[in-house]
Amino acid sequence: MQERASGNLLKHETSPYLLQHADNPVHWRPWGEAALAEARATGKPILLSVGYAACHWCHVMAHESFEDAATAAVMNALFVNIKVDREERPDVDAIYMGALHALGEQGGWPLTMFLTADAEPFWGGTYFPKEERYGRPSFVRVLTETARIYADEPHKVQQNAGALKQVLQPAQRGAAGAPPSDATLTELARRLVGAVDPVHGGSRGAPKFPQAQFFSFLWRAGLRYDQPNPLEAVHLTLTHIAQGGIYDHLGGGFARYAVDERWLVPHFEKMLYDNALLVELMTEGWRETKSPLYAQRIDETIGWLLREMVVEDGGFASSLDADSEGEEGKFYVWSLAEIEEVLGADDARSFAKIYDVTAGGNFEGHNILNRPNAIETPDAETEARLAAMRAKLFARRSGRVRPGFDDKVLADWNGLMIAALANAACAFARPDWLQAAEAAFNFVSLRMSVDGRLFHAYRAGEAKAPATGNDYANMIKAALALANATGRRNYVERTAALAEVLDTHYWSEALGGYYFTADDTGDLIVRPFSGQDEATPNANGVMVSNLVALNLWTGEDRYRERAEVILRSFAGAMSEQVLAHCGLLAAALDAYAPALVVLIVPDGSDARSLRAGLRNVSLPNVVVQEIREGADGASTLPASSPAHGKTAIDNKPTAYVCLGPQCSLPVTDPAQLVETIRAARQVTCA
Repeated sequence: MQERASGNLLKHETSPYLLQHADNPVHWRPWGEAALAEARATGKPILLSVGYAACHWCHVMAHESFEDAATAAVMNALFVNIKVDREERPDVDAIYMGALHALGEQGGWPLTMFLTADAEPFWGGTYFPKEERYGRPSFVRVLTETARIYADEPHKVQQNAGALKQVLQPAQRGAAGAPPSDATLTELARRLVGAVDPVHGGSRGAPKFPQAQFFSFLWRAGLRYDQPNPLEAVHLTLTHIAQGGIYDHLGGGFARYAVDERWLVPHFEKMLYDNALLVELMTEGWRETKSPLYAQRIDETIGWLLREMVVEDGGFASSLDADSEGEEGKFYVWSLAEIEEVLGADDARSFAKIYDVTAGGNFEGHNILNRPNAIETPDAETEARLAAMRAKLFARRSGRVRPGFDDKVLADWNGLMIAALANAACAFARPDWLQAAEAAFNFVSLRMSVDGRLFHAYRAGEAKAPATGNDYANMIKAALALANATGRRNYVERTAALAEVLDTHYWSEALGGYYFTADDTGDLIVRPFSGQDEATPNANGVMVSNLVALNLWTGEDRYRERAEVILRSFAGAMSEQVLAHCGLLAAALDAYAPALVVLIVPDGSDARSLRAGLRNVSLPNVVVQEIREGADGASTLPASSPAHGKTAIDNKPTAYVCLGPQCSLPVTDPAQLVETIRAARQVTCA
């Protein structure tokens, strides 16, 4: 035991981020009871450092301080040093990032928090430079002064720790009540359009994040309330993201955000969740517009996913780093001279004009490929020529030193991508995409589940880290998407089983929502509880939509009733912090008008033509149930279904569109089905 406690213990871990720090002279410990027990035994404060593998500033602080022997000596003498991969333990990150916000800091990574020996936070920050600069004190000065206060002024430490712990206690941040009405939601959509940059899309100013939850709410509200402005704001944003430098025009896939207002300069890391959310939203946009740009970006991004991000029997990896060879973005940028070398002078001239390439560069003397002067897709012949040029440049780029690859599989991020892939597979009639979605679902179900309970992370043959509410919510979303795409009831059964675990271990009767952590996660000082979206959707918003769908599939009212409880419980929070609760606001639209399309298929027929019609209209979170008329009776609708008892017309495959308790007249023509859905989904608000 003494030997293990004497050095850096991260070599025993599987997380790529933790392994990046395994050779540091810092005596790092992974988060867990052993490290917390060491702090209690020694009486030392804890230095908690939280980051992730694709984080640029995490690398900067590591190179400056954690690899420096003198700095490490100070850390080892004064603190029990714990290193956390925020992607592997998002519950730990959520607690201590919440503490930093309570201190009035904006937050970000690396997260640097100072805790008592009982793991209670009392002070912290983010990146601290080795030498004093950027208006920040040097890291060693922070270390020595914090340790001095901990030793000499324990009353201050306890006062801070007590106040922060009180703030972190789970509570509803607003009064329960009636959730926002249709009239309120339509007015919110009108007002929120004003926050969108009218030239470049996205939020006004910089930096610019894709904000998929925000734009998903605008999209769904625009459809429901027949408002063109929210839909136009979504199209403007998606188009500029698709043509901006935030998109990898050679390899496919979107970076996490852009540091400027034009989407030109990305923070070059590629995260699985961003790409899942953008593919999902862009697919809905394509259903309505048939934009060739959207189709191309979806195809290229899924191509990147399947080429570069699939690991071990089908699971999806987490991220690609921003850095290679110690430099952010080096893998992705170009000089005009290198492009001329690869393409030749004539093609290089054409390519440079469209992709904003100059001798002086558009980013620190280099060129980030983007298409500011070619926002609209060119004619087919021009696009084919450009595709051939891109292929040559992609081949050249493939010989460069690649960015770091974080190949751990996360259940929640995989759930988002599985759902996005399944929906895109239906929209674009791509069985290979559906096959990939099912393979990833099977991976999580088999490799990351024991006795019906999920684990959060998997790598190197080991599933670890307790599952969060997001893991269950997103995997339920994935199972529902696969049920829609395949028509197989086993996915509905899997959904119900996951929902049962979530209700048993995460539900708070007193607060009316789901905790982020399970009731048997034992190494945390509090259980985080919130309805706010972060970079990924909040489990409570996701579950409202999931529960509505489960009610339609099974006919069990308990699912609908639980969705209504969540919306009432978070009503005050939604009203007070609109932008932070866009996921719940969008889910309210599902609860107000549960969307069901029932396809009745006589013996000897199939529903392919009607399903093809569904490719031409956006109806987010719709449940598609295919019922075969015949002797088996195995796929009958529940008695409470608004389509219960409906039959095929004239012995033809027949569709019924049901929003809420009312169903349309029977439809047998795919084009008529599209028009029926468009008419049914709209609500007029004064």
